[in-house]
Amino acid sequence: MPIGDVLPEISLTLGAVIIVLFATFTRQQQHHWAAVLALLTIALSAGLTLAQWDGQPQLTFSGVWALDGMAISSKLVVLIAGALVVAMSPEWMQTDRRHGEYYALVLFALLGVVMMASASDTMELVLGVLLSSVASYPLAAYHRGWAPALEAGMKYFLIGALTNALLTIGVVVVFGLTGNTGYTEVAQGLAGGSDSLALTIATACIVLGLTFKLAAFPAHAWMPDVAQGSPAPAAAFLTVIPKIGAAVALARFVSLLPPDVAWRAIVAVISVTTMTLGNVAALRQTDVRRLLGWSSVSQSGYALMAIVVMSVSDQALPALVLFLASYAIANLAAFAVITFLRGRTALEDYQGLVKNAPIATVVLILSLLSLVGIPPLVGFFGKLMLFKVTLEGGYAWLAFVAAANTVVSLFYYLRIVASMMFANSRPVVHVLPGQWTRITMAIAGLLILAIGLGAEVLVEYTNAIGFAM
Repeated sequence: MPIGDVLPEISLTLGAVIIVLFATFTRQQQHHWAAVLALLTIALSAGLTLAQWDGQPQLTFSGVWALDGMAISSKLVVLIAGALVVAMSPEWMQTDRRHGEYYALVLFALLGVVMMASASDTMELVLGVLLSSVASYPLAAYHRGWAPALEAGMKYFLIGALTNALLTIGVVVVFGLTGNTGYTEVAQGLAGGSDSLALTIATACIVLGLTFKLAAFPAHAWMPDVAQGSPAPAAAFLTVIPKIGAAVALARFVSLLPPDVAWRAIVAVISVTTMTLGNVAALRQTDVRRLLGWSSVSQSGYALMAIVVMSVSDQALPALVLFLASYAIANLAAFAVITFLRGRTALEDYQGLVKNAPIATVVLILSLLSLVGIPPLVGFFGKLMLFKVTLEGGYAWLAFVAAANTVVSLFYYLRIVASMMFANSRPVVHVLPGQWTRITMAIAGLLILAIGLGAEVLVEYTNAIGFAM
């Protein structure tokens, strides 16, 4: 058991424990220092992860832990996104008596997502999903005195309980078929032939279990409520970060399946249904946070396109990572603006915002256009890679459906832009005092532009990433 291989994860665990102890023995007025501790922890974990970048792809800890390009790159995306969430939180959470514990929950949830992305064993996958879920449920309902937060947390918990049970059932059936839980041994066992009905049931249960963390159909119903009812920084976390780990975990699992299992058709159907449902539902929303929740559902459908053509197109996995990174930055930038505006959600609250909060308006416009995929923003290159690999993989019909959905999404994103730019301005715009959220919002907006302009460098670095098997 080479402990050095999991130093990034150990640092997250120790950081969360230190923050819990710090919050226990200090006054509430000092809890904003817990955010500093969380950022230092994430920076340490990211540095240790970068140190693994040039290493040989391998399976460590008796084959249950992957140290490969996909695990390391997705871990970095998760950590950067987590840092942005932490940085936008102090002013929002400062009046909450449990301010300090909030950051420990964020770190534990990050650890669960990282475990999902790095798991090379079905039991390790279950552990990652459960840790991420258990830490995320209280984040969704953190404002327990507000009815929409309780509703969001309860819906999130109930759907999670059902889908996590299905995931565990699928893992048990796979163990029964192969006698192993390690991915390498499972792949070898399935290649030798197995009960097709049992394998189909196991595959369906595991895929359905992971669609919960992806917020993809049919386990997507919690996402709009969480986006609307959770604390804005927690909503930013839950709409972005868990789906990064879930997408990588799903890609890693389906790569084990033999050719006679029609998993590509299953994932393609889920992809089309998810993106179409998310975009159509977003069209009728007048609440910006709920609209972004449905938008997050649709973005999961786009991400599944790369998984459909995995192993058919050499660039499918790099395209998946690039798209997830571009989506994460854009969506976090949008929620940073919402946090800065004290969580204002009604579309009418954004009328004429450009006159009262020009910087926030610019950042929100950049994030929305990036979510659509307008050049030269980072979202354009993420979607460009997706469409490219989908066409190369022979799924032109799927690319066409995704293009049509992208056009549909333009309508509801531009509705927000038009309200901010051309409607009569409201007399007063309330914003959070302090600099944490303001600086985070500006950094996220700059990242949308900077990474978009330097996307070729990012593509070059992710060009050869893959799975260690």
